[in-house]
Amino acid sequence: MAPGALAGVRVVEMGLWVAGPAAGGILADWGAEVIKVEMPGGDPMRSLFAALSGSKEPRCPPFELYNRGKKSLALDINQAQGRELMLRLLSTADVFVTNMRPQFLARVGLDPDSLRSRYKRLIYASLTAYGLQGPDSDAPGYDMAAFSGRSGLAERATPAGGQPPILPGGLGDNVSALSLVSGICAALFHRERSGQGQLVATSLLRTGIYSIGMDVSSRIGLGRAASPPPRTKPQNPLMNLYCAGDGKWFWLVGAQSERHWPAIASALGLTALMDDERFKTPRDRRRNAPALVAELDAALAQRSRAEWAEIFRAQDVWWAPVQSIDEVIVDPQAIAAGAFVHVPDAAEPAAASGADAPANGVATPVDFSATPAGPAGAPPGIGADTDTIVSALGYSPADLQKLREDKVLS
Repeated sequence: MAPGALAGVRVVEMGLWVAGPAAGGILADWGAEVIKVEMPGGDPMRSLFAALSGSKEPRCPPFELYNRGKKSLALDINQAQGRELMLRLLSTADVFVTNMRPQFLARVGLDPDSLRSRYKRLIYASLTAYGLQGPDSDAPGYDMAAFSGRSGLAERATPAGGQPPILPGGLGDNVSALSLVSGICAALFHRERSGQGQLVATSLLRTGIYSIGMDVSSRIGLGRAASPPPRTKPQNPLMNLYCAGDGKWFWLVGAQSERHWPAIASALGLTALMDDERFKTPRDRRRNAPALVAELDAALAQRSRAEWAEIFRAQDVWWAPVQSIDEVIVDPQAIAAGAFVHVPDAAEPAAASGADAPANGVATPVDFSATPAGPAGAPPGIGADTDTIVSALGYSPADLQKLREDKVLS
């Protein structure tokens, strides 16, 4: 098999939970050598379910997703000997990825200024909750706080009079990780031309704001941003959520109201409404949205979602189902699109909806035509590669023994 696109790139990752390790996980899937530096007790994400609810579930599939194909070095960075070893390791690195808080990094000498002054070619990749400057630069923050809450995203998704939604765990972390990886790749390209490393930084807050950039830019540029309308009063009733007769939801996506209205009306047996003065033009349909939504609701309740799928396909109506995770993992299109992968040496998939899941891992969302991308192996145990990594840095077996006696290594 050909090497991955990032083969030959050495990444040292010192991160916790999701966002930083997710960025390292993508780089590993794309062929980079990623060395995960953990405290002797390991990344707390390894025991996510116990931390959240006291569960005794030994496996953590999300940890496996974000850490597969890496090497693990268990190192106490709080000790001077640990910091010395870390600096020696970083002298061999192309990229340093971290989502640790800035004050901690400064205390142990791993802040951007300290490392960039020592290693001119190093790409220092920082992912924080709120950024490296400002009054809250060192504040703790998870994705539901910085990405969803403070960015305005959750409020933007809240209907008038409703409660803010609780978004799926890790959503903001994953988006932010992708942002950081794109910056790392741009910085590596710049270094190829200039020989210069640089600081690449993003935050959960920044990526959250960018994620609702349509609304934020409208507020800045036009002085207003529309509140999310209730389902019964959409701006365009042809681009809205509807429920079929079997209780399954789907989106109609008639974004171009004038273009899509004839096909939708025909498919639903509502061609008479095309001559109704209330629904003649896109503006009429917007002004009389509650009435048109009621008409569409009544028609769509007459058949199951599967039946509507056949009708929509035949009449070129644009739509998409609102699927459960059980439906997603057996969706033929998701499988064909490469959304799931086989992770070598990982646990076998659990059953879902009466059938085996199509693979034992979730793919990172980019394919390459010339260079393969995908998991190189299961995630490492804590410190699984400590001896190999430290020995390659010039430490003797006696040095290793002494570092273990001093509890610098585990």
